[in-house]
Amino acid sequence: MSIPQSGGGPIEHQDQLAQYLEAGCKPPEAWRIGTEHEKFGYVRETLAPLPYEGARSVRAVLEGLRDRHGWRPVEEGGNLIGLEKDGANVSLEPGGQLELSGAPLENIHQTCDEVNAHLADVKDIADALGVGFIGLGAAPVWRHEDMPMMPKGRYRLMTDYMDRVGTMGKSMMYRTCTVQVNLDFASEADMVQKLRVALALQPVATALFANSPFFENRPTGYKSWRSRVWRDLDDARTGMLPFVFEDGFGFERWVDYALDVPMYFVYRDGRYIDALGQSFRDFLKGRLPALPGETPTLSDWADHLTTIFPEARIKKYIEMRGADGGPWRRLCALPALWVGLTYDQGALDAAWDLVKGWSAAEREALRIAAADQGLKARVGDLYMHDLAREVLDIAEAGLGARAREGAGGLLPDETHFLNALRESVESGKIPADELLERYHGDWQGDLSHIYAEYSY
Repeated sequence: MSIPQSGGGPIEHQDQLAQYLEAGCKPPEAWRIGTEHEKFGYVRETLAPLPYEGARSVRAVLEGLRDRHGWRPVEEGGNLIGLEKDGANVSLEPGGQLELSGAPLENIHQTCDEVNAHLADVKDIADALGVGFIGLGAAPVWRHEDMPMMPKGRYRLMTDYMDRVGTMGKSMMYRTCTVQVNLDFASEADMVQKLRVALALQPVATALFANSPFFENRPTGYKSWRSRVWRDLDDARTGMLPFVFEDGFGFERWVDYALDVPMYFVYRDGRYIDALGQSFRDFLKGRLPALPGETPTLSDWADHLTTIFPEARIKKYIEMRGADGGPWRRLCALPALWVGLTYDQGALDAAWDLVKGWSAAEREALRIAAADQGLKARVGDLYMHDLAREVLDIAEAGLGARAREGAGGLLPDETHFLNALRESVESGKIPADELLERYHGDWQGDLSHIYAEYSY
């Protein structure tokens, strides 16, 4: 989850809210790729989640990255809660999941190099401490009472609020991991087309990356339990956003939506002030109960936008949010998929042609079916396996048209980063299927094997 935003002055009129989003527009030559991924840390000896403090802890990992690999510390209330270096940052999710938010990069070759370097650095520190990290969409064994809480004020507030608005908010916060990619747009019209494609095809990404069939030491019956969790989190700030597909959608309509999402907090002087359930519209009028008489800054608006959790969202860029955390090949495959679909106009038009006839009910049904059944999902005449194959063909064509070379020219484009997904489509097996086969086969129902065999 996001760190506090900065750099925004007072909001003097509501038009500034849409202007803030519009300021993200960039010409295609300036488009970049920002990949984020989360992973669970655990103590190798006990397989328990990492506490915040101690010899084998989240803090010890952060200190190791700081001291041995040149990361700058980020603190809150005297606690080390993140790191920064070269345009990237490492941050903590509520239950200690370690997140890399990568720098904005020009191509997937650079993205994969960044991921590999980060995982190598983390492994270097983890091995010395006797801890491990694993990429899964949901914690396979741990219960809520097993999880630590990271010392971040934002998380304390959110934890208290989650049970008021849904049944699975705390499960999402403490026991799930995702991989996402952040992409640019050229104009309002380009944003609209990309966001519509992103939302419509997010279930395909959920199916291809489904990697969380276990929870609390047993199979759940779902291929992506992480995705299932999001369906019962908070209806006010999650979902497939049917209004995005309505005529006239643009930055202003997103502002209207965001203003109706209840607030979590206001960040002031290094602390999070409780504004749970309060209205940003009231804040604009100086009537926020948490800060009577005070009006917001653009930094407050940027913070508020980070508390909205649909399957795809816009800030000054678009975030693709539908995929489970997973093995390293899929950490590179997710940005390749979405860059292929959206950074070449021919591919983007083909993707829109594929989805533009779907109804809101079909899009929502695909979302549900993807979590439940992965590539075997079917909604009416829409069969997920066939959709995934067609989507991969479009993405591959888009990456080929980009023709971004790698490895000193030995790789003519970025298409090979889709290989892991192509293998899934050809075999019909996604990561969740492979995990279930191991569970019912040589693991004989013992999930402790997952740590040794699937850790980074």
